[in-house]
Amino acid sequence: MRYGHETQRGVGAPARRSAPPTGDRHWARELHTALRCAAALLGLLLLIDAGTGALTWWRGLLWLTLALLLLGVLCPPRVSAGEGWLASRTPLRRRRVRTDLLVSVRVVDGVSRRLVLRDALGGRIEIDPRILVDNPGLWYHLAEDARTSAARGLLRCGTDALRDLEERVDRETTRTVFRISGLEP
Repeated sequence: MRYGHETQRGVGAPARRSAPPTGDRHWARELHTALRCAAALLGLLLLIDAGTGALTWWRGLLWLTLALLLLGVLCPPRVSAGEGWLASRTPLRRRRVRTDLLVSVRVVDGVSRRLVLRDALGGRIEIDPRILVDNPGLWYHLAEDARTSAARGLLRCGTDALRDLEERVDRETTRTVFRISGLEP
């Protein structure tokens, strides 16, 4: 029996063992950083106002609103993936795409690089490619399902972008292995 496969009872054909859903392992740290930045801004603004004697309840409310807006801007999306899906959740919305039904993958350059995935059901999601590079489990789910989409003939646009991303993930994984093992020059 090969690794990752098991035989179904009564059928005799190998069944693919599904990997458990996985998420961005750095999300909590980034969320704490966003919370600390918002709290530091609020504390600094309140301290300055209190020091000058200009602190009132409405100014305190204004500074709290400003800190919450900063938190909303800095709050990272929570990306997770499982067999056949990839999801991104922010405080205001949740997006999900069927990765086994991908029709398009594009890399959009701008202020920050974004990976745009579209599925056959009309789902669309934008994520930072660094999330996939930093989380091999997320990349594994996406790559396996993208191969399924390509084999079905659905994925017609974006195989080059996926190949480039795969090379980047492999390069970063290799660097990490060398760094952990002490073989990094």
